Amino acid sequence: MDDRKLTPEEKWERATLANNFIFYKVMRNHPEACKHLLEILLKVKIEQIDMHNEEAMEVDPEAKGIRLDVFVKDIGRMYDVELQVTDTKELPERARYYQGLMDLDSLKAGQKYKELCDSHVIFICLEDVFHNGLPVCTFENICIEDGKTKLGDRAYKHFFYAEACAKMVKDEEVRSFFEFLISNRAGNGFTSDLKDFVTDAKHNMQWRHQFMTWERQRAYDFDDGMIAGKQEKAVEAAQNAIALGLTPQQISQITGLSLKEVQKLADELKAIKA
Repeated sequence: MDDRKLTPEEKWERATLANNFIFYKVMRNHPEACKHLLEILLKVKIEQIDMHNEEAMEVDPEAKGIRLDVFVKDIGRMYDVELQVTDTKELPERARYYQGLMDLDSLKAGQKYKELCDSHVIFICLEDVFHNGLPVCTFENICIEDGKTKLGDRAYKHFFYAEACAKMVKDEEVRSFFEFLISNRAGNGFTSDLKDFVTDAKHNMQWRHQFMTWERQRAYDFDDGMIAGKQEKAVEAAQNAIALGLTPQQISQITGLSLKEVQKLADELKAIKA
C-alpha cells in the first residue's frame, strides 16, 4: 500500500527503525546505541559522545534552516547521521551543505582552521543512490589531475546502501543491523536492544503526538505543493494557448483559469513583446 494513503495513526502503528522520526528519537535518546552504530559503521573507537541540541542549526536568518538528524561530537571529530528513506536526487549537495554547517559549529571565533574537527556526514540509504552496486561509498577530496593526492581537509561523506549492506558486508554486526533496518527482525544483542528501543518509543504518548502533528503538517505541505503545481501548469498552458491565438473564453475552459486571470496573462505577454 502506498504510504501516502495511510493515516498518521496507521503510519505510527507500522513505523520501524526505518522511519525517520523513530530513527531520530531512538538515536538521540539512546546515545550509547548511537555511539555503537557509529563505531561499527566507521570502524572507529569513540571516546565520548556529545549530542547536539535538538534545535535546527540556524546559521543565518536568510539561510535554509535545517535540523541535522543526529549530530554527534567526539574528541576531535563530528558526525551527522541521516536516515534517508528515498533518493531525493540531491544527497551529495545536502552532504556538502551539512558539512559546512558542522564546520561553522566546530570553529569558534579566534580559533585557527587547523582546529577544525574531522567531520563525517553519514547517509543510511534505503535506496541505491549511486547505482554502482557498492554497499558503501566513502568520499573525500582528491586531486583530479593525479587521482591520488588527498586534499587533507578531513571532511568525509559516507553513503550506506541498506539492502546491499545486508547482503554483502562481511562484518556480521553491521550486516545484522541492516537486516534489522530492512526487515524489523532482530538478530544479535545490538539489534535486539534497538527493537526494544523502537517499542519503547512507540509507547511514548508525547512522541506519538509529535509524530501525528509532524505527519499532518507534511500532508498539508504536500497538498499545498500539489495545488501550486497544478496552478503553475495551468498558467503555462494558458501562455501557450495565448501564443496560438485562442480566445480568452477557450483558454479559460481548457485551463480552468478565470477570464480575469487569462486576460492578465495576455496583457503581461503583450507588454513583454512591446
